[in-house]
Amino acid sequence: MLSRLTRSQAVAVCALPVVALIATAAFAPLPFSVAQPGMTADVLGENKGTPVITVSGAATRKTSGQLRMTTIEATGPDAQVSLGDVAGNWFRTDRAVMPRDAVYPSGDTVKEIEKHNAAQMRESQDAATRAALKYLDLSADKVKVDLELADVGGPSAGLLFTLGIIDKLDGDGSGGDLTGGRTIAGTGTIDAGGKVGAVGGVALKTQAARRDGATVFLVPKAECADARSELPEGLRLVPVTTLKSAVDALVSLEKGEGRVPSC
Repeated sequence: MLSRLTRSQAVAVCALPVVALIATAAFAPLPFSVAQPGMTADVLGENKGTPVITVSGAATRKTSGQLRMTTIEATGPDAQVSLGDVAGNWFRTDRAVMPRDAVYPSGDTVKEIEKHNAAQMRESQDAATRAALKYLDLSADKVKVDLELADVGGPSAGLLFTLGIIDKLDGDGSGGDLTGGRTIAGTGTIDAGGKVGAVGGVALKTQAARRDGATVFLVPKAECADARSELPEGLRLVPVTTLKSAVDALVSLEKGEGRVPSC
């Protein structure tokens, strides 16, 4: 049949399946998630009317400034992400296209993912409390810390929780605030020994931090390059590897003395 068609007619007929395939691909769901800068919360203040950090068994101090934990928002694990969505967001600096498995455990249901994230948050809060009390040489038998942060899951607020507990109990150790009155933001996991771990999504988290007034961002040292890639103007990166390095950097910033590391 094609031999009886003109060249242009034959090309048109052959192109129809290709066009149909492209059209189908453009609307077919793909295994990706699209992420953007999410909410931030001051761990020294309140979230939805509830104090984020509540301490009993020890005197607390009035603080100034803010310590803001940061998040990203991603399309849900059951969301339909098409080729058009991927293409439309690929080159945006305020969006990131990531494999869905990098955001959500493969094969898990929405409820299982929510349960997993809630468990990670509880573990992170426990580790943050232990790390802070160990740093301050306080006994967990006498000092109790309650951490509440609604609608946030995962372990990435660990470092900021720990710094918030320290600031409420001891500040900079000499009567001042760890923040120096600034709005400090950051991200990073923490273990009970005070080691800071990487979390991912830092390029989007820096944008959320700057949007909400931060001028300094604490970032796990291993993620400096990612944090620099889309760094908003007016936001200073401070790399950290341990709780002590984070506290030392904040005290140096506050007092204007000593070396403050930079990415």
